[in-house]
Amino acid sequence: MNKKIIVVTGYPASGKSTYAKELSKSLNIPCLIKDTFKIAICANISVTSVEESKLYSSVTFDAMMYVVERHMETNSPIIIEGNFVPAGIKDTDESQVIRTLIDKYNYQSLAFKFFGDTRILHNRYIERDKLPERGGVNAFYKGVPHTDFDMICRSLDSFYISDNVISIDTTDFDLINFDGHIETAHSFLFDVT
Repeated sequence: MNKKIIVVTGYPASGKSTYAKELSKSLNIPCLIKDTFKIAICANISVTSVEESKLYSSVTFDAMMYVVERHMETNSPIIIEGNFVPAGIKDTDESQVIRTLIDKYNYQSLAFKFFGDTRILHNRYIERDKLPERGGVNAFYKGVPHTDFDMICRSLDSFYISDNVISIDTTDFDLINFDGHIETAHSFLFDVT
């Protein structure tokens, strides 16, 4: 089987989810997207505060890792997407949890780290959060000022899975060779050497 995981991570509103969905479709392997996973978990729950939203973010990560581990037990490939956090941001070092699973099941990993000019990403973030598909559980940061948004983004910079990382600046989507990045993921996933 194909013991490989692709991790799509990085700044909010940088295009991670769109890219992860396209990768999933192109590679024909499952993809877990943190925000939509959280929406599904909270579909029948009324989340009324930032604190509750943060709690369900932690629950979502734990649930995602449960599913990831089930895939790894069967040596199946998987894509995961989210603004996963390094040590010191939350109670859980999400990067360490992912690395532990990778080591436990002897998986190979490829990470795509999305970043960009935080002023542009902040504007995208504000516009994106007006969309109904974002779900109420993800909509508690609508008024976040750029300074706070920039700090949140920078706090994600030290996320580390392995040295097999491709950094993608999504300040201007028109300048990105997404087809080339999908081909890189395809080569990683299906190279049997």
